[in-house]
Amino acid sequence: MTTLNEKLAWRYATKKFDATKTVPAEKIENIIEAVRLAPTSSGLQPFELLVVTNPDIRAKIRTVAWDQAQVTDCSHLLVFAAWDDITPERVNMMFDLTNEVRGFKNEGWENYRQMLLGIVAERGTEANYQAAARQAYIGLGAALIAAAFEEVDATPMEGFDPAAVDEILGLKDKNLRSVVILPLGYRAHEGDWLVNLKKVRRSRENFVIEIK
Repeated sequence: MTTLNEKLAWRYATKKFDATKTVPAEKIENIIEAVRLAPTSSGLQPFELLVVTNPDIRAKIRTVAWDQAQVTDCSHLLVFAAWDDITPERVNMMFDLTNEVRGFKNEGWENYRQMLLGIVAERGTEANYQAAARQAYIGLGAALIAAAFEEVDATPMEGFDPAAVDEILGLKDKNLRSVVILPLGYRAHEGDWLVNLKKVRRSRENFVIEIK
């Protein structure tokens, strides 16, 4: 078993955080950087990451997240918010950034830009949002793996009212929509019914289908 897989075996969806413990800033930054470096379709990064530490805002989010204590007891709350639409302006922003960082323009890349602009225009606003939301989950996966590597507990959560969270965080004004939230912190060894239970996953034989 590799070191990374040992870390993944260690992690679980923490049900109770120790509210007295704070994750060091360096570990939080490493997790954020993993999300920033996560792969996304066409390199668009069509979502943004909010790091919520304000206790009053987190208390408000808890009220629209089934009163789940992880929201307020964690050290940091990450909110993955997808673009509400993949607009021409957003596509061009990322393609222009690529040209700027690389220091040149590539004909094939510019042709791909035009093709992508046509695709997102034809697909429409809601389908573009759904596509962006799927990319946000790639970022979530990167965050979960990075958190495990840093030995930081994390609980991916869809159990909240997205429209209410959008309102609390003012996401509509930013042309964003919340997709999934991720409390980060350290597990409480007492009061969490799941903390000492064995991880349950299907065996390789019942999970992997090899096509040769």
